[in-house]
Amino acid sequence: MATYIRKATHERLHRRIRKKIAGTAERPRLAVHFSGKHIYAQVIDDDASKTIVAAATTQKDLLGKNKPAANRATAEIVGKAIAERARAKKIDKVVFDRGGFQYQGKVKALADAAREGGLQF
Repeated sequence: MATYIRKATHERLHRRIRKKIAGTAERPRLAVHFSGKHIYAQVIDDDASKTIVAAATTQKDLLGKNKPAANRATAEIVGKAIAERARAKKIDKVVFDRGGFQYQGKVKALADAAREGGLQF
């Protein structure tokens, strides 16, 4: 029962955020998602409905020999990777979409790492 309530709350918050945030070609949306085991980040142009770049812990080259985990250290790795890949595509300004998650812990670590990598939001 508690899992259902938590998931419904998360989805409601995400819908509320998405009403206000949209990515464009000039300023795409950096969307993050955290499952129990993995971390996903995408830079999305909502006008064209296209994912421009993505980084996730499911990619073997990202973690190397480390095991996938949804923690702060891994969030920093994903944040740096998404910033590198976005900068390679000439993207330096994005809109941050926290995806209904609270801006603390893993979300903040990923955002700070992306900022250090050169993304502005």
